[in-house]
Amino acid sequence: DFADAAYPAVVPGRLEGRRVAVLFVGPIDRGVSFAIGKAVRDAGGTVGRTRSIGVPIDVKAIQEALRRQPTFRRLLGAEHLGDLGTELAEELADGGPTPLWDTLGGIIVQERQGSATPPADALVVVRTAEPQQGSTKSFLAGVYAGLARSGPPAVGTEASGTTSSAIPAFSLAGLSTVDSVDTAAG
Repeated sequence: DFADAAYPAVVPGRLEGRRVAVLFVGPIDRGVSFAIGKAVRDAGGTVGRTRSIGVPIDVKAIQEALRRQPTFRRLLGAEHLGDLGTELAEELADGGPTPLWDTLGGIIVQERQGSATPPADALVVVRTAEPQQGSTKSFLAGVYAGLARSGPPAVGTEASGTTSSAIPAFSLAGLSTVDSVDTAAG
């Protein structure tokens, strides 16, 4: 009740004129996407772009795509999957040309909405997939850490009732966190 009553006094103007980029790890959850969009609009901002990454990642296909691009050969090898995730996160935040997303889009992107430009003023990440292991876990750790270090404020979120929480992984990477993003308190 308190959150519902305080929401109209606290939220308006908090993101006035700001552009927010949203990244889903797993399929886009329309309910969560709507809740994030509503919160951003209520605060005076806009969701400029949304991307979803399919997991688990296909390491072999990623490596083949990177091998074809001389610029990205430095990211070859399992030991660089975290670096790859970090660079993708930075491109998402920076806006403008996204050569790495363009190179890997057909391999890792499940869905794409909105323009890659301009830069994001804030970032939101939501994991809708189950926790990952091995190579995908290393890649995602890089994505989360890259979002946390990219410059704009970044937050890891999840809906109320999420059974396998991503909050510990988000916190470990240095992201701010919000659970119950689908409620006024979140």
